[in-house]
Parts: sequence; C-alpha cells; structure tokens
Amino acid sequence: MDDDLLELMPDEVPPAGPRAGPWTIALVDDDPAVHEGTRYALAGYELDGRGLEILSAHSAAEARNLLAQRRDIAIVLLDVVMETDEAGLDLVEYIRRELKEETTRIILRTGQPGQAPERRVIVDYDINDYKAKTELTADRLFTSLTAALRAYQQLKRLDETRRGLEIIIDAAPMLLDQKSMQRLAEGVLTQVASLLNAECAGILVLREGDTDAGAGGFSVLAGSGLYGGAAGGAPESLDEKIRTVVEAAFAARQHHFSERGSTLYVRTASGREIVALIDADRPLSDTDRALITLLTGRLSIAFDNVILYEQLQRANVTLEQRVTERTAELIRANRRLALQRSDLRRANTLKTEILGTVAHDLKNPLAVILGRSEMLADLIALAPEAGPPAKAAMTTQVEQVRASATRLIGMIDSLMADAMNDALDITLRREAVDLAGLAREVCEANRPLAEAKGQRLTTQLPDALPLSGDAERLREALDNLVSNAIKYSQPGGAITVAVRREAGAPVVAVTDEGPGLSPEDAARLFGRFQRLSAKPTGGEGSTGLGLSIVKRIAELHGGRAEAFSDGPGRGATFLMRFPEEAVGEGSNVQ
Repeated sequence: MDDDLLELMPDEVPPAGPRAGPWTIALVDDDPAVHEGTRYALAGYELDGRGLEILSAHSAAEARNLLAQRRDIAIVLLDVVMETDEAGLDLVEYIRRELKEETTRIILRTGQPGQAPERRVIVDYDINDYKAKTELTADRLFTSLTAALRAYQQLKRLDETRRGLEIIIDAAPMLLDQKSMQRLAEGVLTQVASLLNAECAGILVLREGDTDAGAGGFSVLAGSGLYGGAAGGAPESLDEKIRTVVEAAFAARQHHFSERGSTLYVRTASGREIVALIDADRPLSDTDRALITLLTGRLSIAFDNVILYEQLQRANVTLEQRVTERTAELIRANRRLALQRSDLRRANTLKTEILGTVAHDLKNPLAVILGRSEMLADLIALAPEAGPPAKAAMTTQVEQVRASATRLIGMIDSLMADAMNDALDITLRREAVDLAGLAREVCEANRPLAEAKGQRLTTQLPDALPLSGDAERLREALDNLVSNAIKYSQPGGAITVAVRREAGAPVVAVTDEGPGLSPEDAARLFGRFQRLSAKPTGGEGSTGLGLSIVKRIAELHGGRAEAFSDGPGRGATFLMRFPEEAVGEGSNVQ
C-alpha cells in the first residue's frame, strides 16, 4: 500500500537584518605556504553570520604598515621568527604599546618553539595564545580562532560600554548646565551621535503635560542632519510619516528600536514628555541600546532643570516689572510729597506772617489799654470828690484790667515765639554778640519781678564773652530761663545766672531754689505745651512753651539745652551749651 506522505512545513524564520561586515584577521608569516594553508583551512568559516576577511603580511615591517592602516583587525595570527629571531615579539610590543590596541587578540604561531620558550613569552608579552605550527591543525585552528573572536567581541562590547559611559558622564554636566530648552535639545542629539559613534540624523519634540498627541500637541525643539531645518517649526511642518511616528511614540510611552530608526521616550517629573527620533547609518547593537537607555534616563532631570530655570526667568521678569512699577509709584508719591511739603512751607510762612500781623494789631490796642489804665489809676488817686472806699474799689478794678492786659500780652508773645519756632525755613541773623552782656541786660529787666517776690537775683558774669549768633533769639531764650526761675521759685529764694566756658565752649546756666524736677518732669521737660508738676508761686500764668523755645533756639545755634536737679524740692539748673567753634566769630551771617 501507499505510504502516507508527511510533509514538514518549515518554521517561519524572521527576515534577517542587514549583516555586519566580516571579521577581519591579519596573517603575519614569512612562509607563503602558511598563508595558503591557513586560507584553505578557514575557507567557509562563519561566526554569528559573519565570515572572515583575511589580510596577509609577509614580514613584521609589512605588518606594521598594515596594522597602522586597518584598526578594525580582530585577530593577528603571528609568526615569531621572520626578519629576526624576535621580529614577531617586537611586533607584539608595537601593537600593544604604540598602537595601544588592547582588544585585538594575538595568537603566536612558531615553527621553532625553542627560539621563544612558551612560558617566557606568555609572562613577558601581552599575547592571548601560543601555538606551534605543527600542532595547529584545522580543527584546533577553528577552535582557537572562535575563542579569540568571542573574546574580541566581548572586549569590544566592554570597550564600547566604557566609552559610552565616559561620554554620558562627560555629557551630564553640560546637559544639566543648559539654560535654554533648544540648546539642551541640540546637546542631546549631539551626545546621542557621539555615543553611537555614528553619523546620525535626529529630531527632538516636546509635549506639555498629558494632552492628546496630535498635530498641535507637541513642539519641535531641535533637529540634526536631514531634520536640521525642522527646529523651532510647527508640527504641521514635519513630514506626515515622521509626525505619525512621533504621535505613535507619545502613545506607546516607551523606547522603540528598529533597523530603520529608533524612537526614544522621556517623561519628566514635571509631566512633560519628550520624544527623539534617531536615524543612524548602522543598526544599533545591544550595547548601543543599553547606553542610549541609560542616557535618556538622565535627561528627565536636565529637562526639568531647564523648565524650572525658564520659569524662574519669567518670574524674575515679572518681579522686575513690579519693582519698576513700584519704583515709579514711589517716585510719583515722592513728587506729591515734595509738592505738599512746598505747600506746607508756604502755609507755614503765611501762618507766621498772619500771626505777626495779628500780634502787632492786638498788641497796639493792648498797649493803649495799659496806658489808659495807668492814667485812670493816676486820676483816681487825684480825684478829690471820691472817698477812700470808692477810690479803693476803682483802683482794684483798674489793676485787674491792667493785669489781664499784661497777661494777654505775655500770651501773645509766647504764641508768636512758638509760631516762629515751628517755621520750616527759619533762619538766624548771625552777628557778633556779647553773651555776657545779653545775660546782664535780661537780669536787669527781670530784677523788679524778683524783688517783688523778695527773691535774690545774683549774676556770675565775665566782662564779655563773644559769640556768633542771633541777639534777639538769644535774648528771648535767656529771658525764658530767668523768668521761669522767678516764676517757679518760692518767695525769698535765691536765683543765680552764670555765663562761663566749659572746655572752651560757652555755657549759660540759671540755677534756682525752686521745686526741682521729678523723674516724670525730666522726661517731658522740653516738650511743647508741657505743664510740669510744679506751679508758679505767685499766681503767674504759663503756656508751657518757654522751655521748648529755649531748646529750639539752642539747637538753631548748634548747641543744646539741658536741665539737672537733685530731686523734688532741691532746686534745678537749666543750661544752654553752645559749640566751641561759635566763640569769637564776628562776621555777620544770615
């Protein structure tokens, strides 16, 4: 009977990718027969889909030229004895020391083992195998060659990995130091090309947040090679196929490697997404892919750094704008304040003029009232028809009128002095003044008041003490100090007015035996409208302005006002101290 036929279907084999080039080996030997035999033995040899390219050199000198030109040689099958007994060993030194080829595998083959003892060669020279030509059969040659190619392949991968890691390490500071998103993107494409050690074309795009990938969902940051013109363009400017690949990469959110190109995906901590398209001139090895994955894993921090820097720059611009606006507002406010200050100066000047006019207008009728009251008192005293009781009553009324008028004149003088004290543009009419003479005049003018209260007013004055100052202002300050001492001292008390120099500086001191100063009084002594705990002892009036006027006049002359007391009930001393440089200045200055 007919046998059933079983037809086996071949397994589906994926299409092979483009093959890498053949393994390159160099055969260095001065015997042509060795070259022929080796080529014959290795005919048809293949490893990992790659055949052999055998290069021949018949002397060490020829081999030097060959190795200097071809740096892709994986294995050197090397004879020891050629031009000299150690020509091969010298070539080993040349390969390792001068060419610095550490990955190339060197297999020594010698027909005279005694010429180069195996142990010494293995120890002294960086070779990978040592074979006698007599024992190197086709099978052993196959085995040695395969083992050497495997070692070479692994060393190349290690070397590529090391080189790639060095590039990544060197690139990290540069990428992290970028301040512009476009410059960073360009740097990434440059570093990928350097990492692959290949000619690359690339494009890098950015998508903000988790928006749907679409024609308007991303922006082109940079491009290189044939994509160089795409940098800064809109997504619509890209080729439709490229745009489709980008959108697919955003949707997949992972790296994709293929023979025709690769897409890299990066998601930053701030939610941005970056896709890079890389077209290399060769397929990417597993090492290339691992290194690119490692590089992109570090890019998240770099992109976030640039994003934060750009946000900081925008914040700085906003802050600078706000500072500029605020400065402009302050300038306008200062101008308004300057105008208001000018208005206040004019108002203060007007106030002073008005007060001067009012005081002048009030003091004139008051002077008339005082004069007429004195005349009435004289007439009453001479009136024969009025009896003593009537004369006494009329005299009392006239005295009250005169006292009220006198008190009103004193209040007007104090208010005028305070108004002048407040004037913003007050100036002194400086001239040569005899401070001792002024004090003497003030004491004589106030002596009747002191005698009326039974007080002793004494002076300690030099013949003269010249000072550059305003005579009227100084007279006013001295009068306030002396009149205050009389006003607040008990009847029968003693008052001393002294003018002297202390360390070359002029000083005016008025000492009384009045109520003294409490701590509360000392704290507010020279303030305006401050009424102290002590009261005038003769019923005199007080506006609370006298000492503040003294302080202002002393300061206008560059000095200061002071007060000292040993406590309540123990009297007080009031001083005006003037600067030493004011002594003896005689020129009139305004």
